Formats: sequence, structure tokens, C-alpha cells
Amino acid sequence: MRTMLAFSAMQARCACLSNCEPVAHTAYSRSYSRMMEVTMTHARFRIAVAALALVATPALAQDKVRFQTDWIPSGEHAMYYGGWQKGIFASEGIDVTITRGYGSGDTVTKLAGGGFDFGVADMAAVMTARARQNVPVKTIAVVYSQSPHSLFVLKSSGITNFKGLEGKKIGITPGNSHKFYFPKVAERAGTDASKITWVSMDGAAMAAQLIAKNLDAAPFYSIHHYYQNKAAKAAGEEIVVLPFVEVGFKIFAATIIAGDKMIAEKPDLTKRFLRAIKKTFEFARDNPEETCKLHVEKIPEVALDDCLGSVRATLTFVYNDHSQQYGWGKESPERLDFTWKAMMRNGTTSRPSTPHSSRNDPNARAARRLGQAKRRPNAVPPSSLCWVITDA
Repeated sequence: MRTMLAFSAMQARCACLSNCEPVAHTAYSRSYSRMMEVTMTHARFRIAVAALALVATPALAQDKVRFQTDWIPSGEHAMYYGGWQKGIFASEGIDVTITRGYGSGDTVTKLAGGGFDFGVADMAAVMTARARQNVPVKTIAVVYSQSPHSLFVLKSSGITNFKGLEGKKIGITPGNSHKFYFPKVAERAGTDASKITWVSMDGAAMAAQLIAKNLDAAPFYSIHHYYQNKAAKAAGEEIVVLPFVEVGFKIFAATIIAGDKMIAEKPDLTKRFLRAIKKTFEFARDNPEETCKLHVEKIPEVALDDCLGSVRATLTFVYNDHSQQYGWGKESPERLDFTWKAMMRNGTTSRPSTPHSSRNDPNARAARRLGQAKRRPNAVPPSSLCWVITDA
């Protein structure tokens, strides 16, 4: 009996062991499996996060830049919009937003007020704002090394030269550089500028007002003639161009501008932005058709052939004998001197000094060190407007 009880007890213990050990083993196995699953999940998560970081890093590193042009986005501005679409700005770490302008004066004013980071404006508007009110905006690169300034008139008006504008009305936008320069042009053309009336209006309505004969002349860059004349012909009219350069008025025109604060506090961004701008023009020069296709994708209101006509005309003011001699974005001291003196003689500036303040300070300091500013009272030292593009 005792033997039977002992056997039963031993059997019970064995039964207990046989029942318990597998449970403990199973729990351990499940716990281990769960631990390994969690570990692998965490590992996969870390890998995914790392991969995402690698992909996202360039986007996170993009500097947001607000860029305003000087006018409506016609083919003249296809370089900027085409470059935006092509990813040229992004390749320089810039997330750019481009906004149309309402004249150079408007762009200078808004940039000075912090509304934009960079802009396109005529050098005359920058010099005037700087000289009159010490507006904290500077020219940092020349775009048009020869001025496309002109006045558009209708062939039916009978006006064939600047003298014919006496007693007539010319449209103008606030701060428009055509008005700044016209007295000098009139002087060279033997025209009495005091006999001309300037009518302020919205730049977007200028061409329509001319075609409707509410104006006798309208200020445009000659590069706009192609598409503006198409609109005129559709209305049974034809536009004739009166270029300022025909009377020997050779000045710098459109430039890239930046605020003093941007230049001082973010020189690397300024440099990268200018490098991107330079690339957009080089791309347009080598690929005008693709540039215009990209521009039209962004600005569908512009016809492809209008864009091509404007781009080809625009590039002649960018790439020419001057740019070959001095390089893209840079000025010659003689032409800058002429531009400045034209401003002074027309009474658009109030300081009888050199235009150092409208240019980048490092260049002015370098020029002063060379003593070139002392040669004559209104001399312009031969230093570059674009102080960073040299190694772009």
C-alpha cells in the first residue's frame, strides 16, 4: 500500500513536472519571441527614420527666399520662372517664391520694407531711393549691361522721334526709371521735356491705354515689342519703338537687388542666390525653347512664341561685348559713371557724391583703398557690383 502511495506521489510529482515544465518553457519562448519581435520592430523603425532623414534633409535645408521681379511675368522673366521650374534654385538650397512686380520703384520699396528678400529693379530706382532717403537696398549684380529703355508709340500717331512727343501724354508708373532718364534723352534729342505731360497709371493697363489712344506714348523695354505689337496689330494698329540708346544714352538698366540686412547677415545665401540667377540665364541662353516651355507651365497666360521672342531679345542685353569683357553681373566703371551722372544731371539724386551707397560696401571700401574715388568729384571706382559672383 505504501509502495502504491509512494508511486502515486511520485507519479503525481512527475505529472506536475510534466504539466508545469512545458508551460514555463512555452511562456519563456513566447516572451523571448515577443522581445525579439519588439526589438526588430524598433530596429526597423530606427532604420526607417534614418532613411527618411536622409531623404528629407535636403528639403529641410532649403532656405526660403521671396523674390519679386520688376514687371508682369512676360518672356523677359522666363529665366527666373524657367529656372524655378527646372530646379536651379533648389540645387543651390533655395526654396524660392517668385512674385510679379509693379515697376522698379515698387520693388525697391517693398524689399526695403522687408516684404521680399531679393528683387529685380532698374539701377536708377535703386540709386534714387538710396540717395534721397537712404533706403537700405543695394544693387548686387547687373542684368542688363545695356539699356533697353524705350518709348512705344503708335505708327498711326505720326510720331517718329522724341521731338514729336512735345505736347503729348506719356504714361508712367510710380518710380519708373524711364521718367528719371528722359530729361537727358530729351536733351540729346533736342526735345523740350517741359512740354511733355506724364500720366501715372497701373503698369498692367499701359499697353491697352496706348492702343486705345488714351496715351500718346508708353514706357517699355524694347524687348517687349514682339508681343505688345501682336496685340496692337490685332486691334488694327502697329507699335513703333523709340529706343533711348539711339541718341547715345547707354546706361545700366535691370539689376538684382538685396537689402543691406540680407547682405550683411546672410552673405552665403546672397551668394547662392546670385549663383542660381546666373545659372538661370546660362540655361536660357543655351536652351531658350525649354526655358519658355517651363515658363509657360508656370505662367500659362504667356504664349510660347511671345516668350521666345522676348527671351531672344532679352539675352542680347545680357550677353554682349560688355559681358564678355567684364563678366556676367558686373559693371564697367565708365558706364556706371555715366549712369550715375545721368541721374545727377536730371535732378533725381540729392547728393553730389559717388554711388558707393547703392552698391555693395566691400567694393566701395576696396575702391577707396585704391584711391580711385579721389580722381574727380563724381568718379565711380571700377569695382564690381556683384561682389560674390566671382567665385560662383
